[in-house]
Amino acid sequence: MKRMEKKKMIHDFDELRNLVIGTVESVSPSEIKIILEINAPQNTAINTGTPTLFPKINGFLLIPNESGALVGIISWIGIEYSQYPKRKGFKDFDLVDLPFPQRKLCLNPLGILKNISNDYKLERGVFSYPSVGDTVIIPTIKQLRAIVENKEENAKIRIGVSSLAADAPVYVSPDKLFGRHLAVLGNTGSGKSCSVAGLIRWSIEAAKKEKNKKKKTINNNNINARFIVLDPNGEYTKTFDDLGGDVRKFKVSINSEKDEFKQLKVPVWMWNSFEWGSITQASGKTQTPLLRRALREIRCKSFNSITDEELKLRLYYSSCLIEILNDLKKGAPEFKGKPGKNDFGKKLMSISKDAENDTSKFEKEKIKNDLLELSQKLKCIAEKHYRTFLNDVNEKVEYYDDFEKKDLEDAINILNEYLDTIGGLIVYEGPSEDSPTFFNGENLVNYIERLVQEQKAQQYMDFFLIRIRTMLSDKRMASIIGTKGTKNKNYFINWLNDYIGKNNAENGEIEIIDLSLVPSEIIHIVIAVIARIIFEALQRYRRCNNEVIPTVLILEEAHTFICKYNEGIDEISPSKMCTQTFEKIAREGRKYGLGLVVSSQRPSELSPTVLSQCNTFLLHRIVNDKDQELVKKFVPDSLGGLLKELPVLPTRKAILLGWASPIPMLVEINELKDDQQPKSKDPDFWDVWTGKAERKIKWDDITKEWQK
Repeated sequence: MKRMEKKKMIHDFDELRNLVIGTVESVSPSEIKIILEINAPQNTAINTGTPTLFPKINGFLLIPNESGALVGIISWIGIEYSQYPKRKGFKDFDLVDLPFPQRKLCLNPLGILKNISNDYKLERGVFSYPSVGDTVIIPTIKQLRAIVENKEENAKIRIGVSSLAADAPVYVSPDKLFGRHLAVLGNTGSGKSCSVAGLIRWSIEAAKKEKNKKKKTINNNNINARFIVLDPNGEYTKTFDDLGGDVRKFKVSINSEKDEFKQLKVPVWMWNSFEWGSITQASGKTQTPLLRRALREIRCKSFNSITDEELKLRLYYSSCLIEILNDLKKGAPEFKGKPGKNDFGKKLMSISKDAENDTSKFEKEKIKNDLLELSQKLKCIAEKHYRTFLNDVNEKVEYYDDFEKKDLEDAINILNEYLDTIGGLIVYEGPSEDSPTFFNGENLVNYIERLVQEQKAQQYMDFFLIRIRTMLSDKRMASIIGTKGTKNKNYFINWLNDYIGKNNAENGEIEIIDLSLVPSEIIHIVIAVIARIIFEALQRYRRCNNEVIPTVLILEEAHTFICKYNEGIDEISPSKMCTQTFEKIAREGRKYGLGLVVSSQRPSELSPTVLSQCNTFLLHRIVNDKDQELVKKFVPDSLGGLLKELPVLPTRKAILLGWASPIPMLVEINELKDDQQPKSKDPDFWDVWTGKAERKIKWDDITKEWQK
């Protein structure tokens, strides 16, 4: 037994000696310099048992130590002409060696490779550095695979191979890849869209394979996965048709009879007050409060479906009472002011005139008399503070001077007394101005106009109302944001089933939302509303069930919709609002099972908040200097050299780094068949010019479709 152990030990030392390629020359926390042996391989190493390219930038080397072996990645290779004797063993210092080209390289430390139960495992971080003179060895095939291998239990998705680790397969865990958000970055033509499509495809295929293996069933194609692709260029139309199962597709339909896509619908009643404020550019002082009040009241079923005029009286004057109570809470600034600036008098007169006008709607004398009495009492309070004077050009100027606290209390008592005669105050309990409750878009405009007339604020609201009317009347937008056909009480339930997916993803795991024909005026709000509703639906699911539904939201051309904005500007544009929606998803989505995949060719234009929340990066070829500088911040300083390859990476090659990868590594992404790739190929100029590819033009068909 002892003899066998001795032979094995001798064999291990012999094998180790065969793998030695150099010694440590100098050591620092971020860089280790190596002197290569004269007989070290020049370009291909065969001493590992398999031909391996050596030395090569971004290749791996090992420095054995007491814990196993320090793993380093090659960041520099060069030659130094040495003027000192480098011969080992006996040295005759009476002889002078001629200058000899000495090969050197630099390593950036990655971690420690440990040998556990005849298997290797990589641990990130270095706590024990080598000393000068320590031996450096080239890793075996088994060790190379252990360095790039992901040992996690759920690392089942094969995305490619590591060409620098003997083509070892690279696996990732979906929990880490999608759970903490992924950024796929690279220039046009670098393979970015194919990588995104591949990640979706390989994830679904791996999950189906695992599920069928556990249940020992065949052709069970249904898995409870949800991938929602926001596709601004219409590239993913046919990408997943061969996967089996349903692929839900939505776009602005032109010919609904022939089109496999469903009509994209994001009706205006699904928008919250923040989204309404951004699309209408509502000002903070006058327009936003009126808009919020109108949305709140028109969403209430009482304003939409109740025909009882007496109940409508209670609702309206209850709202007036609550508004004056709020004025009282806010204090003197609301009912004191300079001539022409005091709006409280106008508010009282508006309520008084409404009460007088409402008398014509009723035949009962008691209701009429009560309304007239209400009108006279409020008018009396207002007229006590009514003033006029002639200005310099002999024009009559009307205004109200300061109201006292008692005036507001009297108005409150008068409204309370009136409400007691018709059933009492109705406290508004919802829905709120943000609830996705049906209302007709035109009714909203009419209701806002009524509120404007009540408050005599036409000068502040004219252009605001024009903006809303223009948007709602535009036929290009009406098919998407219009409310026609959406009044069905189950419409919102059906919308969630279509856009997020039914129970157990019965209607398919993948959804493609083609945004290519969405008008530019509303594209930001359409994307923002879809993303927000998906987020809030998953948020409410967790609140009700104390569990999450894993969902992945993919945004192509993300720099267009998640762009930087100026924090100092108060104005909320649709673009800024869209970015803020995705910033919230990036910050909080993980808690509710919503993973974000951001695909962009201009990372320097993306929101820093969204990018900072991405924990995994797949970096394709990036040429722009600003973009390169940005992505260099994603890796530690010691590994920054890895990203120097970005400008010259060929198509399908990418650097994987972050939470889903044990170490930053160069990956050759799996190849997709032509019919599985998104439609993002470069235009074939030469084939068309030379007649190899035919292109017939019939502009009449296009113009007919266009001019509809």
